[in-house]
Amino acid sequence: MKPSSSTSEHGRPVGPREPGTRSLWGTLFTDPDVDDQTCDRAWLRAMLDFERALAIVQARAGIVSPEAARMVVTAIDVGNYDPVVLGEGALTSGTPVVPLVRAIGAHVTAEGRAAVHNGATSQDVLDTALSLVAHRALGPILAGLRGVAAECERLARRHRDTLIAGRTLTQHALPTTFGLKCAGWLVAVDEAEDALTRVRTRRLAVQFGGAAGTQAAAGPGGDLTAELAAQLGLAAPLIPWHTDRTRVAELACALGEASGVLAKIAQDVVLLAQTEVAEVAEGDGGTSSAMPHKHNPVRAVLVTACTHRVPGLVATVLSAMAQEHERAAGAWHSEWQTVTELLRLVGGAVRGTRELLARLRVDPERMRRNLDLTGGLLMAENVAVRLADRIGRSEAQELVAEVCRTAVAAGRSLRDALLADLRIGLSEEELDDALDPAGYTGRAGEFTDRALAAHRGRDRP
Repeated sequence: MKPSSSTSEHGRPVGPREPGTRSLWGTLFTDPDVDDQTCDRAWLRAMLDFERALAIVQARAGIVSPEAARMVVTAIDVGNYDPVVLGEGALTSGTPVVPLVRAIGAHVTAEGRAAVHNGATSQDVLDTALSLVAHRALGPILAGLRGVAAECERLARRHRDTLIAGRTLTQHALPTTFGLKCAGWLVAVDEAEDALTRVRTRRLAVQFGGAAGTQAAAGPGGDLTAELAAQLGLAAPLIPWHTDRTRVAELACALGEASGVLAKIAQDVVLLAQTEVAEVAEGDGGTSSAMPHKHNPVRAVLVTACTHRVPGLVATVLSAMAQEHERAAGAWHSEWQTVTELLRLVGGAVRGTRELLARLRVDPERMRRNLDLTGGLLMAENVAVRLADRIGRSEAQELVAEVCRTAVAAGRSLRDALLADLRIGLSEEELDDALDPAGYTGRAGEFTDRALAAHRGRDRP
């Protein structure tokens, strides 16, 4: 397929064009590899792939002549098809399929035209093209997610025992490890990859139902859906799914899930990179046009920007599931660009997260210093646990809470306040042990090891 250099009916040049999307925003929110699988030419390629496969399997079944099928295949392979011209010709039919079929037919004889789009409808072409575009775009997205997981694994292993303040409702809670935080990212990324892999291998299906989902015009050769699916490398549905949009919804939801996982990682980095926290930093970039001193978490910010746009697109796909009878009046049409943008944004978020984690600078010393910001208050639970065996759990909780309030009011460390309260009854050595964050991380190391082992044991392509 060669790019056209023709002029549209409105006098605008329409080709040739570079693959992917090029704009003022560059690749801020995208991945070039995903762009190349979701651009206009990628959609056109997928539509042509359906028409080629249809002619081939119908020739094998004896529905059309081999010569007619060869003419169609040749016309598709050597014809000049410009997506902009096709788009401009789509206004009268509501889809670019009608002008595409007409353009293919112009390259063949009358015998060949009998094998063009035979027994199919426009939605067959576009639903199959959507499946093909998504299947191809998910290749680099899944590869990128595996790269993100590898970075999470590296960080989790390296920082298995690196102490950090666990934070709930953004406040210091209990000590944990940075390794466990990264292990949490790792498990979530692996699960998001699983969901997308399932959609890619089992739910992205060929569509071949004809005008109303009955294949009435397909001829006497039998149902060729399985053969089409095999030819195109897609799943074969039980029956045509023109107005059953669960497949598209599952794709959108799985992309939304992956987006949410990446958003969580980016948000953690943004919070940990704040000047007052400074426990991590991005490895490069982050300049400001006005403030020379700034080192902003730019990649995390761009990932966040991508992921903020995803939920609305997922909602659009879900809202399009209610479709009229055997062909939707607009809901189906709303999916094409929506799914394209979902794939592009998630691809951009994956790429950004992988780069972010690969260059992430971790400051264990700052993490340890920040544990002491509250003067030991985040160890209050452990003190209460130690006291519970002596005075009861409720009593210990109430007593330690009172001492904490006293320490805050007086501006003292929890250790000093505990030593000054004769009701505590713990020796100085016992208190020091109870106030050591390293001794109160629970099963953080065990959980990290469990996540790492599960990741290593995964079946991967």
